[in-house]
Parts: sequence; structure tokens; C-alpha cells
Amino acid sequence: MTNYRQTHTPGIKVTLRARASDCGKKKRRQWLRTLRPNWRTTTRNCWVNYVDYHRCQKALTAKGQDTLPCEWYRRVSKSLCPSAWIQKWDEQREEGTFPGKI
Repeated sequence: MTNYRQTHTPGIKVTLRARASDCGKKKRRQWLRTLRPNWRTTTRNCWVNYVDYHRCQKALTAKGQDTLPCEWYRRVSKSLCPSAWIQKWDEQREEGTFPGKI
């Protein structure tokens, strides 16, 4: 069995185009997603990026710095995580019952 190692650049831009027959006109969307072959499951990647986003915000806010660098984590977590999970985790953070360490 041959093992192939996938090489990539972190932060690959993916361009998706809808067919004209599907929606009446062409639409173009771009997402910034990370393709990391070392992640076994998307669920774990989703969780880590969500927690890292909030850790980043907390750390930079405490230092009085701009939180713009944290937006990358937010975009990745929004592209990987179902919106219902994000809403549930946001509610848990507000209630103080979130299981992760932020």
C-alpha cells in the first residue's frame, strides 16, 4: 500500500459557482477554508476553531488590542460548524455552562 502525503497551503481559497440553470443567473461565492489532512474529523476542527476564536477575542480584549486577527477563526468555524451548534454554544457561554476552557 502506498502512502501519499497531501501537501497544501493553509488558508486555501475555494471558489464555487452555481449553474445558471439552477438559479437563473450565475453566482460566485468564495470561502476561506482550511484544508488540513491531519484533522480526522470535521467536528473536532469545528470545535477547536470555535474555541480558539473566543480565546483569541478574550486575550486581545484583555490587552486592549484590536480583535481583527481573531476573525479568521470565526470565518473558519462558521464554514465548518452547523449554525445550530454555534447558537447552542453561544447560549451555553452566556449561561456559563459551556464545557470548553475559554
